[in-house]
Amino acid sequence: MTLRVDRVVTSGTFSLDGGTWDVDNNIWLIGDDNEVVIVDAAHTARPIIDAVGGRKVIGIVCTHGHNDHVTVAPELAEKLDAPIYLNPADDVLWEMTHPGVKHLSLEDDQRIAVAGTDILAIHTPGHSPGSTCLYLPEAGELFSGDTLFSGGPGATGRSYSDFPTIIGSIRDKLFALPAETKVHTGHGDGTTIGTEAPHLEEWIRAGS
Repeated sequence: MTLRVDRVVTSGTFSLDGGTWDVDNNIWLIGDDNEVVIVDAAHTARPIIDAVGGRKVIGIVCTHGHNDHVTVAPELAEKLDAPIYLNPADDVLWEMTHPGVKHLSLEDDQRIAVAGTDILAIHTPGHSPGSTCLYLPEAGELFSGDTLFSGGPGATGRSYSDFPTIIGSIRDKLFALPAETKVHTGHGDGTTIGTEAPHLEEWIRAGS
């Protein structure tokens, strides 16, 4: 079967530190006609379930623990009979949304097999302690969550975020990938590693 990537966009809210903001989230489905991995579980389950379309779900992989990326993870896990993966460094955030709900640990360098290829987990802390990007080496595609966007790094102005840490993650781990790598982001439009890498120093100046 041919590997394909599908996008679902859902709308809702992100809440942290006493504030709430309206957001649109990208949910990514990586797989073929038979099986799929869901990347993030934002806001509403039905559009995601519809996009799965009866395929076997290998896992629901959360790029980080902010509520807008894990909203319906337990509902999807139950309805699709699939495990949830999240880096344990984000358990403090997960517990804010789903207290007492268990998930499997997503570790740095862990591989998840789907549709004849491997998804490689790359721990990229900064936006949150457990933020993790997902890389398909054979396809040359990266799912960056809220670590890297078209135009800059993810936000670091709220609790459990740190600007120097996210810059280090992007510089040392993401910008080490091939320039032609396509980047599928957690919100908004995508980009490539080669498009963003030349701007690292200006991001550092702006954020310091």
